[in-house]
Amino acid sequence: MLKLLVVEDHALVREGLVQTLRQLENDVVIHEAADCDGAGALLERERDFDLVLLDLGLPGVDGLCCLGIFRQRYPAVPIVIVSAYDDAHTVNRALKNGASGFVPKAYSSDRLIAALREVLDGRIYTPEQMMPVNLGADLAHPPIGGEADPSEFGLTERQSEVLALMTRGKSNRDIAEQLGLSEGTVKIHITAIFKALGVSSRTQALVAVARYGIKL
Repeated sequence: MLKLLVVEDHALVREGLVQTLRQLENDVVIHEAADCDGAGALLERERDFDLVLLDLGLPGVDGLCCLGIFRQRYPAVPIVIVSAYDDAHTVNRALKNGASGFVPKAYSSDRLIAALREVLDGRIYTPEQMMPVNLGADLAHPPIGGEADPSEFGLTERQSEVLALMTRGKSNRDIAEQLGLSEGTVKIHITAIFKALGVSSRTQALVAVARYGIKL
């Protein structure tokens, strides 16, 4: 069963997203919230969402602030921004703040579903596969202090193996198959990796590996 949360203040848009999301698979449960507070209450109560779709133009606490809060409290839950504001600056800010993907509201239902499938497979999705400018610049920085062993960051041997496969663009499913683990166990390892590196997304983890010269 797939469990999703849609956070969108406009009822018509929210209802349209819900109808589209039912195409992801036969057994899907979709919860709805109109603002950050409502979404936070659902995340706190349910705790086992597979994916959150988050609008940026929310009343009260805006979407980017909401994203930051959720990344801190629920680092293992992928969050995809669905917004009409899809300029490069906004996309970069969202990804740098830990979003697992960014989907413009101008997308068709088919493109939205395809993007969400990528995120559910453990990948990062951006419009037209655009590499965020800011993160690309970070990756170009030389390692700080030469090479670093994963153990210096408190990573276990298994977590290092998972991180190495993440840097090669492998999805959670691919990692599970290659290491003989369940996808649930892979997610647990990824959460531990994020905590050890002080990051909240795959993209930020890759930046950390490059910046600190972590040997994998």
